[in-house]
Amino acid sequence: MDKLKSDRGDVPGWVLITLMTAGLVVLIWAFAGPALEGVFEQAMSRVVSF
Repeated sequence: MDKLKSDRGDVPGWVLITLMTAGLVVLIWAFAGPALEGVFEQAMSRVVSF
């Protein structure tokens, strides 16, 4: 019972992992988004030209 009281109020590890993963995705997307958009547009223009 004492163990439950000592953990009370702590943020579970899975919540922190989820938030950090979401933050990393947003950060990577901010940098890679324009490059991925260029690659996508180039690929679409090649497909449409055929």
